[in-house]
Amino acid sequence: MVTKDSVLDYHKKARGKIESMPKVLIDSEEGLATFYTPGVSYVSEEIKNDISKAYDYTSKSNTVAIVSDGTRILGLGDIGPEAGLPVMEGKAALFKRFGGVDAVPICVNTKDEDEIVKLVKNISPVFGGINIEDIESPKSFRIARRLDEEIEIPVFHDDSQGTGVVALAALINALRLAGKDKNARIVVNGAGSAGFGITMQLLNSGYKNIVVLDSAGAIFKGREGMNFFKSELARLTNREGKSGSLQDLIRGADVFIGASVEGALKKGHISLMNRKPVVFALANPYPEISYEDAKSAGAYIVATGRSDKPNQVNNLLAFPGIMRGLLDVRSRRITYKMLHNAAVAISRSVGSKLEADYIIPSPFDRRFSLSTVPLIAATVAESAVAEGYAKHNITYAKERKKAKEIIARYLKMAARSRKFMVAALA
Repeated sequence: MVTKDSVLDYHKKARGKIESMPKVLIDSEEGLATFYTPGVSYVSEEIKNDISKAYDYTSKSNTVAIVSDGTRILGLGDIGPEAGLPVMEGKAALFKRFGGVDAVPICVNTKDEDEIVKLVKNISPVFGGINIEDIESPKSFRIARRLDEEIEIPVFHDDSQGTGVVALAALINALRLAGKDKNARIVVNGAGSAGFGITMQLLNSGYKNIVVLDSAGAIFKGREGMNFFKSELARLTNREGKSGSLQDLIRGADVFIGASVEGALKKGHISLMNRKPVVFALANPYPEISYEDAKSAGAYIVATGRSDKPNQVNNLLAFPGIMRGLLDVRSRRITYKMLHNAAVAISRSVGSKLEADYIIPSPFDRRFSLSTVPLIAATVAESAVAEGYAKHNITYAKERKKAKEIIARYLKMAARSRKFMVAALA
């Protein structure tokens, strides 16, 4: 059983969750001369003449930076970069475990947007991709957009884009089971990183009948006091210009997607929804309504962010495979089309197991690491090539095989090292 004491004890014994290990043997003078001086100068000369060769000769091709300022860590809020480091270490461990991607936590001691953008630009030569993580909104949106325009490696905003992908994958299958389509009426409660990301992904995937609410009620054109990103949502959603509270907007809705706060959705709200209501209560760790209450109120399908309930909408289903595919084709950008295709791949991976309590796969399904993740990677890689953002051309079949081999290599290494990992926690 996981308790506070056991978690603290494990972390103290292990002293963090990641470490750096060489990929080559340096156990002789020849090895030293080959991998360091004087031999490494030949490699540096090659890269000086053609900087794209950094992908061929260094770890850049498989390394991402996880960048956070500690202002929105899980449900803890602004706790600072040092306190955010355990979370970023955990994210790095997940990148490696599920995608074979090397990830480095970069927890910065500044909340200034310009400084963060400048820092990431200056360290970008080391990395093949950037993952923006747990930075308060709307600052996180601005940082991601600026970096997307100013550096030549993909910038993935996981709190927004990762959540959007997994929510879309779950929605595709939920609507399929409910006998509904893209015309379904969708209410999104919450306009922060997750709510904005979900809404933008749905819009770019063809779902147009959407109303978004924040703590002040419905977002609509002309509402006063909105930031740029809420104004963007107002322009793209709520076609009828409705105002009001969740109580007003939930009536006749087919889908509720919560990215807000505990208890926001009541059992009485669900009774106002259309037939076979779909409820995604994604506030974490405490959802807008519990799985049990939503079901007893008549929800046809319920998803949450919790691992102890069916249909966990977990970003882990998306980010390892997406970044794996982006890195392998050296993509310069990430687009909504790539993300849409990734969501479709995740939804299809459920296959014949699809049912009301299994609309998305579990990351600990035995087939996930070596089947679903390579499928996502190949789908994203193929999209990047087709859209002209890939610097390295690779076919769908070859990328799927390559991704599987990279992940399998890590899993074999982890199996051999298991006794040392367990020893650290003994």
